[in-house]
Order: sequence, then structure tokens, then C-alpha cells
Amino acid sequence: MRTRRLLTIAHSYCVELNRRLPQELARAGGWDVVAVAPARFRGDFGWHATESKQGEPCRVVAVPVHFSRPVHTMLYGGALSKLLAEPWDLVHCWEEPYVAAAAQIARAASPRVPLVFATFQNIVKRYPMPFGWIEKYALGRADGMIAFGDTSRAVLDARGWSGRTRTIPPGVDVNHFRPDAAARDRIRSASGWTGDGAVIGFVGRFVPEKGIKRLTTALDRLSSPWRALFLGSGPLDADVRAWARPYGDRVRIQAAVPHDDVPAYLNAMDVLCAPSQTTAKWREQFGRMLIEAFACGVPVIASDSGEIPHVVADAGVVVPEGDDRAWTEAIEAVLSDPRRRADLSRRGRERAAGVYAWPLVARRHLDFFAELIR
Repeated sequence: MRTRRLLTIAHSYCVELNRRLPQELARAGGWDVVAVAPARFRGDFGWHATESKQGEPCRVVAVPVHFSRPVHTMLYGGALSKLLAEPWDLVHCWEEPYVAAAAQIARAASPRVPLVFATFQNIVKRYPMPFGWIEKYALGRADGMIAFGDTSRAVLDARGWSGRTRTIPPGVDVNHFRPDAAARDRIRSASGWTGDGAVIGFVGRFVPEKGIKRLTTALDRLSSPWRALFLGSGPLDADVRAWARPYGDRVRIQAAVPHDDVPAYLNAMDVLCAPSQTTAKWREQFGRMLIEAFACGVPVIASDSGEIPHVVADAGVVVPEGDDRAWTEAIEAVLSDPRRRADLSRRGRERAAGVYAWPLVARRHLDFFAELIR
């Protein structure tokens, strides 16, 4: 049987840790995988330059991009069109079907080659022009769709998408994200933390919809001793720092932590809180920090916004997103029960390894791709 050729495209591939999918697709065998990424891309915490790492099993091609702020208007340079003109067995685009790059790829890809898009979108929206037209055009060309969760799948159904779909979650590198007692001690020591006091963690953007004010309100009401470690930054940065000031060294805020370093900080936490709050225009689409905490063996307490209950299942504690009292009680209950924390740690690690590990996620992608090629 000949080796099949797969072209996979994503702006997130500019970060090597985000190329686990194409790497595992290549490691699975039977496919020659080429991953396309922007040559330079500005993320939430600065600029990234795409560099292929020695020993990567997939070939990485860096392509100049234009109009990349915001990502919705980003277009890949002409080198992508030349790549798309090569003979492929399937083209996979890890971009939302309503962004400008989706129309570009749908137009340039050969109509004889199956084209697959992916989506996190879990609210039925009416996009302004030209994005509504772009989505219609891209979906009209697509041969398959990958929904990253049950709520995204429901939106595709509501939009009348009748093509082939698979619900496949994103993955986590369970070797990079793993329990690490040495990292736990190192981060706590650097924070000046010794003795009693559980560490409650938050990872994400400091914006209202991520529920950071809900969490700080719950912390104010706790009777158990605690410390807090916040990873992230955003528009509410000044508010969070003002709240933290009276607590002195009990609260640490770390902005712009490289993704490679996140496992160490997660290991320093006794519990991760993800109090996402649904708004008229947004609800939690997945929550990568949830499965990363699972993989590190960190107990998770999360709200019931959007996809979170499907991600967490029985491996964590799900709390009504708008109930301040319930949030305080849930955190108090987990902090006061070491056996429960140990059970949640075990359940989370098992769920990460059994559902979200990248080799498993890649295999589900390849099975879907093979079905579309037949």
C-alpha cells in the first residue's frame, strides 16, 4: 500500500508544542504529513517564529502571512497556493470555516482532493459580511468537518451541515504534562511558599468571561488556609492585582508564561479552578487548561459553561457557573478532603491518558480521513 500524502494547515502550528497533532499523524505510519504554519505570528503573549525541531516526524513549512491581526482576516502567502497545487490525498485545515484563510484554502485546494475543516464554535451566530459568506463558501466546499466537542457538533447540526462529521477533541501531551514533584517544589520555593496552605490555581485570560472575579469572590469567603497562583494576563490585570495586594505573598500572578513551562506551574497547584462564565456571545468552547491539569494529576473544579461538562465528565467537580455560594463550597470541600483530592487526581490522569492523549486523538483523525478518501 502506498504512503498517503496529507497537508495540514493551522496558525497554531507556529508553536512546536501545538504541532503534536501532525507529529502524531506522521508517527502513526502510512502518511507523509506536511504541516503548514505562519512564518511569524503574534499570539496573546507576543510574536512566534515557526521553526522545525530536529527529529520532527512531519515536515514543517513556514509560510508568510498577511493581515493576521485579528486572525479572522489572516491570509497565507502565495507559497501555500503552490503547496496546495501538489498532489495530496487529503487537505486538513485547522482553522474555523468562517475566517478569511478558510475561503483562501477552499478556493485553492483541488476539488478532487477531500478537504476537512475543524471548528470550536459552539454558539449559532450570524457573522457580518464577508465572514458569513466565507463560512457558506467553505462549508460548501468541505468534504468533512471535525467538531472539537459536542456543543460544536450541535452548532453544525443547527446550521444545516449535512456532510460527514466527527466529534474529536483536542489532545494533550501526557509526557510533557505529567505529575512532577520536583517542579512542584521548585515553583513553590520560588514563590516563597512553605508550610500549610493549599494552592488554588487559575490559568487563562484575565477577562470577564473566564470568571476570574467569580473565583476571587469565592477565595475571599474561604475559611480554609489557601494560597493562589494565577497564570495569565488581560484587561482585568489591574483589577486582579488590586484584589491580590491585601493578601501579600499568599497570591502570585505570573504573566506570559511560555506554554512549555505551564506543566511546572500546574504541578504547583493543589486544585485548578476554571470558573468560565457564559455571555450572550461566548461560552467555553473546550478549555485546554482542563485536560492539561488532568494530565498533571491536578484536581479540577470547573463551571458548567459550554463544553466543560463534556470535557470534565466524572474526572472533576462541575459547579453551576453563576452560583457564588456553590463555588465557595466546592473549593472548601475539595481542600478539606485529601482523599477526594487524590481520587480526583487519579481520575483526571486516567481521563487524560485514555481520552485526550495525542496518539489516540491522531488515530481518530486518521480513521476519519481514511473514510473520506474511500
